[in-house]
Amino acid sequence: MKFSTGRKVAVLLAGLALMCLATDRVLTAPPPPLPNPVLVFTGQEPYQEGGKSWVRYKYAVDNSAAYPNEMFAPAPNLPPCGKNTRASRTWVDIYDSRGKRLYGFCALSKPADLNQIWFALESSAVPPSWVYIEMNDRATNTKYKSNLAETVE
Repeated sequence: MKFSTGRKVAVLLAGLALMCLATDRVLTAPPPPLPNPVLVFTGQEPYQEGGKSWVRYKYAVDNSAAYPNEMFAPAPNLPPCGKNTRASRTWVDIYDSRGKRLYGFCALSKPADLNQIWFALESSAVPPSWVYIEMNDRATNTKYKSNLAETVE
């Protein structure tokens, strides 16, 4: 029994279709990787607390909209942040250019909250010239490190 070329192609395509159905998986491209945060200095704010004078150094993440909401959902299945058992999946830490941690956020609830991060120093302290952030997605064990951003305008 001889098969024509058209019949061979039809049999081949039918076989491929059956294989695809049998694998029980949909072949899709993986999602594109998330970008590193782009940290931008937005200003300083002097304030008083506990009888001391402080300066708050404020920052925004210019590409905050690139991160999915799920990254900032409560994650009670992951270790708590102090007594906060509903800390977010992604924590954000601010470091000076030498890697010294200055402050951190463990309860941001949405990507837009990245536009209101800060650290504070007593007003008499000399701030570091540059800082960066690390976003730690605790569910995927992925860290995203930003650029260096200044502490003055």
